[in-house]
Amino acid sequence: MDTSELTPAETRVWQAFPRGESVDFRTGDEETAPDGTDAAERTVRASVLRALLLKTAQEEGEIAALKITGARITGVLDLKYSSIDAAIRLSHCRFDSVPKLYGAQLRQLNLSNSVLPGLDAGTLRVDGVLRMADCRMRGPVRLAGARISGALVMERAEFTAAEGSGPVLWLNQATIGDDLWAPEMRAHGQVRLTGASITGRINIQDAEFDNPGGVALDMQNLTAEAHIQARCLRARGRVELRGARIAGQLDLHHARLSHPGDTALRASSCVIGELWLRGSHRIEGALNLRRSHIEILTLEPEMLPERVLLSNLRYTVLAPHEPAERRLPMLEHDEGPYEPHSYEQLIAAYRHVGDDDAARLVQLAKLRRRRTTLVWYGRLWGHVQDATVGYGFRPLRAAVWLLSVLAVGSIAYGLHHPHPVKAGEAPDFNPVFYTLDLLLPVIDFGQESAFAPRGWYQWLSYALIITGWILATTIVTGVTRTVSRQ
Repeated sequence: MDTSELTPAETRVWQAFPRGESVDFRTGDEETAPDGTDAAERTVRASVLRALLLKTAQEEGEIAALKITGARITGVLDLKYSSIDAAIRLSHCRFDSVPKLYGAQLRQLNLSNSVLPGLDAGTLRVDGVLRMADCRMRGPVRLAGARISGALVMERAEFTAAEGSGPVLWLNQATIGDDLWAPEMRAHGQVRLTGASITGRINIQDAEFDNPGGVALDMQNLTAEAHIQARCLRARGRVELRGARIAGQLDLHHARLSHPGDTALRASSCVIGELWLRGSHRIEGALNLRRSHIEILTLEPEMLPERVLLSNLRYTVLAPHEPAERRLPMLEHDEGPYEPHSYEQLIAAYRHVGDDDAARLVQLAKLRRRRTTLVWYGRLWGHVQDATVGYGFRPLRAAVWLLSVLAVGSIAYGLHHPHPVKAGEAPDFNPVFYTLDLLLPVIDFGQESAFAPRGWYQWLSYALIITGWILATTIVTGVTRTVSRQ
């Protein structure tokens, strides 16, 4: 490039580049280059920057670097498929056109505090850190398939795009060798991280993802080898985690998840070390944890929505420890047909902490839920078992029923003795043992065969015999179930 054609601003940049010196066009510490003709004294053409990066040799004994602050960059910065050894820092700058970095290989790129109409950087390679902290992106940022050896920093960055242009941030199939650091970022549209692989932490604490009626944060098949910090996250639209693999914690303390009428959080078919859903904000929309495997599930009942999908969910520890009465609505709100697996998981969680009473309550709830799936006579028999012995979990009920019926029979036959079958041969009548003879089908005190009631007393004896058989059968069923559990 003919240096005689350079403007004073471009000459400063040209002379500073070989020595890696910084050029600061700002007049204030936080100022970003203004837009329009009033920025002529700080305007740098993108073609000049391209020529510097691709053609200019560095001075001996110096490390070349492009370090510009507060410039207005006109034209298209086209570095597609290039390989550049010099570090690039274009901070507090304003770009008139979308930089094209598709397939480029860079040592380091810093766009912090800059304003861009978008970024086309699919399959970009960065040997160090890619910084976009405090950036304002006014169009799609395409980093699909990018390979970043260091961290990706997007702290307090803001992403917007025209309606119908697709996701505002594309990081699908990207590989990041360190942290994805994006606390307090703002995305007005979909953020896509499908198939991405992150070695370090993902920090999206206090971030905001706004895409009402659609997917706000798409992290399907994400691989995170450390923690995801998402405390106080706000998402309007679905948070999609289907098929994700998260080795550490997925921390959603005090998160606000809202997608009314649809699924707010889908973490199905996931493998997660710890999932934390705690805070005072109830999820607005369905919670889908189907087929996932979570070692420690921290879930407060207050956060649960009306629709919960837990089919084939597996977890080892359920925290915080809550009474069974507060956990059962989670299973009752589970959509779809009755599945015993969800109840068995909750039973196992209570047994894991030694709370056998809570485990028995869940087992009882499981049998009652199963009863609703049976035919009418099965439901009827289930109600009988429930009322008499609580499906074997309330054995004292049978004794109460037995004593109550025994008292009724004893009083009735004590007031009106039945006639002996053979006068002079019958033993002395005892209303208590006569009633026991009627109630207990396998015990004979010699009273039932010796006396024959008449009228309604005879009908009472039939009722006592039937009641005795029902009580005996339900008691045997309950005892058998208790023994099989042990």
